[in-house]
Amino acid sequence: MYLKKISLLRENIKSFDHYPFSIPAIKSLDQIEFRSNVTFFVGENGSGKSTLLEAIAHQCGFNTAGGSRNNVYDVPASESVVADYIRLSWMPKVTSGFFLRAESFYHFASHIDDVDDTGYRAYGGCSLHEQSHGESFFALFMNRFKGKAIYLLDEPEAALSPSRQLAFFRILHDLTRNGTAQFIIATHSPILLGYPNSVILNFDDRKINEIEYEMTDHYQITKYFLQHREKVISEILD
Repeated sequence: MYLKKISLLRENIKSFDHYPFSIPAIKSLDQIEFRSNVTFFVGENGSGKSTLLEAIAHQCGFNTAGGSRNNVYDVPASESVVADYIRLSWMPKVTSGFFLRAESFYHFASHIDDVDDTGYRAYGGCSLHEQSHGESFFALFMNRFKGKAIYLLDEPEAALSPSRQLAFFRILHDLTRNGTAQFIIATHSPILLGYPNSVILNFDDRKINEIEYEMTDHYQITKYFLQHREKVISEILD
């Protein structure tokens, strides 16, 4: 691992009454220590997981609309407010990596079309726009992710089928087995959360706590639905 700890500089925040500092998980945050090469952020929409991930990306020098330190382009509303109020502790510090933001990946792909004059060698040999959404994500994972780096992924499952999510396990395994890469992933996917030897941090209980896979809502709701599909649908629709 490279990123060891995140600390919220609470003394620099004038008020916790306004967004995003009013988000319960952010409001109660003191520090997070990382102890696995793969860490998941989970929680309901609006729980603060993407907000914190974006702040980490900003502090790493990555484009908060998606990309690395070398990808310079502008997308409205891609600024991170929380970033100015967190401190990252490294050992050692790395500058290589990537921030994947699923909701603005289209803009990143357009940026690559504008600046890439090498035949897209880093992205599988063709424009990301000339591949399906899922194929373009995998082209990024397979060709761009390598070496000593930190990767911050915001809902990568948005473009991945269940089988591709399982295939993504292999990418995680290959990149982290020798301690050469670190991943922090915000996700709603009960499949991705099942990755072995990872740490899951839950943002839903008004503060950020480590949680076991089987205790996540993502696992429990999905399991209950699969076992009682007709009952669940009947209760919702009747």
